[in-house]
Amino acid sequence: MVKKVVIVGAGPSGLLLAHYLLRRGDKYQIDIYERRSDPRIIPFSKSRTFPITLSERGMSALSKIEGLAEAVRAISVEMLGAVSHQKNGKQRFLRRRKPLFALDRTSLTIVLLQKLTEKYDNSRFNIRFDSKCSAVNFEAKTVTFQNIAETAPEGGEFTVYYDLLIGADGASSVVREHFTNTEMFELEQQYVRSDYKSIFLPRPDENLDSKLKPGYIHSWRLDDGSALLLLHQQDGMMSGVIHFPRDKNKIVRLSSKEDVRQFFRDNFPAIAQKMSDSEAEDFLSRPISTVLTIRCNRYHYGDSVVLIGDAAHSVSPSLGQGCNSALEDAVILGRLFDEYSDNLAKVTEQFTMRRKPDAHALVELSDNAFPLSGRLFVEYILREIFAKFMHKLFPNVFPPSMMQLISETTESYGKILNLHKSWVEKVKKSNKKFIENL
Repeated sequence: MVKKVVIVGAGPSGLLLAHYLLRRGDKYQIDIYERRSDPRIIPFSKSRTFPITLSERGMSALSKIEGLAEAVRAISVEMLGAVSHQKNGKQRFLRRRKPLFALDRTSLTIVLLQKLTEKYDNSRFNIRFDSKCSAVNFEAKTVTFQNIAETAPEGGEFTVYYDLLIGADGASSVVREHFTNTEMFELEQQYVRSDYKSIFLPRPDENLDSKLKPGYIHSWRLDDGSALLLLHQQDGMMSGVIHFPRDKNKIVRLSSKEDVRQFFRDNFPAIAQKMSDSEAEDFLSRPISTVLTIRCNRYHYGDSVVLIGDAAHSVSPSLGQGCNSALEDAVILGRLFDEYSDNLAKVTEQFTMRRKPDAHALVELSDNAFPLSGRLFVEYILREIFAKFMHKLFPNVFPPSMMQLISETTESYGKILNLHKSWVEKVKKSNKKFIENL
């Protein structure tokens, strides 16, 4: 008997999971519902976006579906390392053994969606946009949606049934909200200590911007813990994000285009020279965005509901692992469907058992891998260089550096945290003291 799977959310994790389930033959009918409009038709606003980087973990998840990794590489920019720009004009390079692949999240979503519609017709796969999840009934196994398209009739509400419901609807998940009405469910939500704004710059002049070398993530840090990260996009432009402490927010005081320019002249002069009048104006009008971290004590309800991606374990973007870990969720669920021969009771229960320790470890790593203190940040750089050097010489004695393990392997986050627990604890104490003294 064909089982109906309803996926709420057409982001990367939900779409990739659809690929994994549909390749299992005729066992599942997949219906996806997405609050936003079809990105292939209506472009999304860039006001809150920043580029994502897919590491070994994310690319490995994509590579298990024929044609996906190749399609993503074709629209990505390879990142060979990172460049830390110092106040004195000097640069520190950290080169990578394996590249990251940088692209816009919407572009990744479009590739995953296009591959689905190429491979499967609507007898097995359907997707409906402009459909906002408004209610879930776990006992009746139904989900109610609101048709929010501009052309939708007033009161355009509809209800669908499911055999398996996947909550892939992000950090503010409506599906997860209904878990709070179930017994023994525990949820911890915490805002990351820094807020952010996106930034977009024109294509660098190769003769004038030799320090903005393509293929590297460029970063600048201020004494108050603020940080600017920029990288090249496939169209030649640079995009990125500026993070700043919420309690000492200099950005909120900017009230004019000239204020924006002066802020960048004072703090990031190399970037101020490149900022156009229109970008200064756009930067001023963009909303300040926050990031919510999520920890749950379980990701399933009975044999019929599972949370994945940010709905289950939203994390700080500091390590660039949010999307990578979300894509890895699809891999783990795919393995469980194989291991337990599509026994949904076993699959859902084991997903919580197998995924929760790593997801919680990733939250800890993302919050406390990077120090806010300039002195300790120098120590972090030296530790990374030393660990890479020693691992290359004595691979059986010295493990890879923390960042190598996170972004160049598929090693479990739990094991990575255990290997680098002392550093994480040191950063946690230092950051707490740093914020108190701001």
